[in-house]
Amino acid sequence: MTVPLLDLQPQYRALKPALDAALIRVAESQVCVLGSEVEALERSMAAYCDSRFALGVSSGTDALLMALMALNIGAGDEVLVPTFSFFATAGAVARVGATPIFVDSEPNGFNINPALLGSLITPRTKAIIPVHLFGQCADMDEIMRIADKHDVAVIEDAAQAIGTQYKDGRKAGSIGAMGCFSFYPTKNLGAFGDAGLITTNDENLYTKLKHIRNHGMEPRYYHKLIGGNFRMDALQGAVLNVKFPHLEAWHEARRRNAALYTRLFIEAGLAQENPEHKACSGFEHCPNCANHSFQRFAPHNSILLPPALYTDSNARNHHIYNQYTIRVPQRDKLRQHLAARGIGAEIYYPVPFHRQECFAGLGARDADFPVANCLAAHVLALPIYPELSEEQIRYVVGEIAAFYLDVPPQGSIFVAA
Repeated sequence: MTVPLLDLQPQYRALKPALDAALIRVAESQVCVLGSEVEALERSMAAYCDSRFALGVSSGTDALLMALMALNIGAGDEVLVPTFSFFATAGAVARVGATPIFVDSEPNGFNINPALLGSLITPRTKAIIPVHLFGQCADMDEIMRIADKHDVAVIEDAAQAIGTQYKDGRKAGSIGAMGCFSFYPTKNLGAFGDAGLITTNDENLYTKLKHIRNHGMEPRYYHKLIGGNFRMDALQGAVLNVKFPHLEAWHEARRRNAALYTRLFIEAGLAQENPEHKACSGFEHCPNCANHSFQRFAPHNSILLPPALYTDSNARNHHIYNQYTIRVPQRDKLRQHLAARGIGAEIYYPVPFHRQECFAGLGARDADFPVANCLAAHVLALPIYPELSEEQIRYVVGEIAAFYLDVPPQGSIFVAA
């Protein structure tokens, strides 16, 4: 059996007639950039994200860049970012000439640790960019409290979190000054290429972002400011309009898959049920964990499961599982074991920003990021896409059990009834 990390073919086959018709519609219209397809998407996304405004743009990376430009952030400014994230979070800050200030992760949901923000804010700090990593919100109440206290803007990097809810039903991207989303094909809502979105409740920011998206031009050939070519292609808008009505069902399928993984790992004796996850990895023989002050939780050859930190009054899980990321000992050997058995797994992310060569000149001290270093050494993302079968999930868990526990992968709990 093979279990790819992600297989987009089943989704395309299920929607093929509608998707093909949308592509032909754009081709026949020859409205290739922006236009009615993108406008329809913007209306849907604004409503879905509980934001007054939404702007379709060229990519999630460009959404971050535009948000920084809209706040006039540049040389001499500092922006606080998590050190454990996809490169675009810090790269966009550097591209506008500002300095990214790296912040360690909190051990529960992998996101930026708000307890560290206050000590890192200086008179040069102009923004904080929390990342809703892997499909779960950062601690936005505490982040907004600190930001408001210091009069610092908050840009939500929600690239992996469209539809994610925080406490009290608040949607990712609707809490800070702006929310930045990615529609890269691997996301829960993916285009047929690069595309992104910015949400905001501030009409002045929305107007400025519209100008920035099109070279700062308004009206045509008159430029009040310098922007860029950040427009969304009409084709991507059309594809996303077809896919969007299915997004909540895809979220639910990912949650069901995550719940099955969690149950099987616990039944196999590979994990403990620990919804609060107060401890960090604490794996034995890990040089990154040796000096942790966090209470040990996981014994050798045990895994830590991704917790769902936020639920509503009906105990509904709001994690959208763009990734199902576990923390494991012997991570690299396990990944090799799975690959040899046809199972895809990926490391998001092996090198935190403070260890990246391009940021070496910033002088960040490795010892200041113990949690991110631990995560980089131990995280592994397993297949979680909506079309996974129960049989495939049981196969994955069975092979992980075989690696750690030396038990046959065809045991009863690893085989679908």
